[in-house]
Amino acid sequence: PSVVAPFSGADTLGEAVAGSDIVIVPAGVPRKPGMTRQDLFETNATLNANFADAVAKNCPKALVAIISNPVNSTVPIFAETMKKHGCYDPKRVFGVTTLDLVRANTFVAEAAGVDVSTIKIPVVGGHAGASILPLLSQSTPAVKDKLSAEQVEALTTRIQN
Repeated sequence: PSVVAPFSGADTLGEAVAGSDIVIVPAGVPRKPGMTRQDLFETNATLNANFADAVAKNCPKALVAIISNPVNSTVPIFAETMKKHGCYDPKRVFGVTTLDLVRANTFVAEAAGVDVSTIKIPVVGGHAGASILPLLSQSTPAVKDKLSAEQVEALTTRIQN
């Protein structure tokens, strides 16, 4: 059985994760307009290191799903912190990048005039700017023919940023 209880603030973090089998880390702030990935990283890196400390001390065998952006940077920070505590297991710490898929599906559906619940845009690569590659030509259903070359370029940039 699982128990849900309220916790608030950094001083209760250890208690909040104590004995957990699964920890989901959405900690951090979302990227705001005008905020660079570096700004986002600087804010969220410390929060993720604090979570890693709490997990290492209170539930070192937990599976940890990290959602905090930028995921390609926050996962290594979490891993390095766990290594410092001597409890890192690469099969138990992973990043969740569903956001790129949701962004691609939403933005392309809007531009192509289709229902977002019916579209699937594969996204490959990393989770940082130009390394995010939406495969618009592989969408289901096919929508690239509904978009101009300028729209494809603008959508790709929008999905990456």
